[in-house]
Amino acid sequence: MADDTDISTLNSLIKTTIDSVRGFEDAAEDSESGRFATVFEQFAQERRRVVSTLQEEVRRLGGTPEDDSSFLGTAHRTFMNLKQSVMSRDNKAIVNEVERGEDYIKEKYQAALADEALSAETRMVVQQVYGSIREGHDRASALKHSMSNEV
Repeated sequence: MADDTDISTLNSLIKTTIDSVRGFEDAAEDSESGRFATVFEQFAQERRRVVSTLQEEVRRLGGTPEDDSSFLGTAHRTFMNLKQSVMSRDNKAIVNEVERGEDYIKEKYQAALADEALSAETRMVVQQVYGSIREGHDRASALKHSMSNEV
């Protein structure tokens, strides 16, 4: 069995990534007139692939992969839903929340990659899926900046 650090780190990333999937699903539902629903659903689908890859690695290491989100993710989604209700499901507010979530997940993956206790094999898997995380972050950031000129 692999080092508990690898399994623990991967499971933490799985929870955070599941939070991301659910956040994108919520954002797709909350998007005013469905304007960004397709984009957010694409984000969610890509994150589901990341979750699957990480879960496969935990199994390979002999661990039991997480399959649920974290309390913090649930709290964030609840806050996002409340905020959107108050703000009449404003697209700018939704995109801002999505980008904030993307900043968080990117930092979490970067911290995992910087963890010297992580085995080389696990680091390679995290690095592989981090490309998708970074791309999602950059797309969300570009979306936010593209809306900065809207009234």
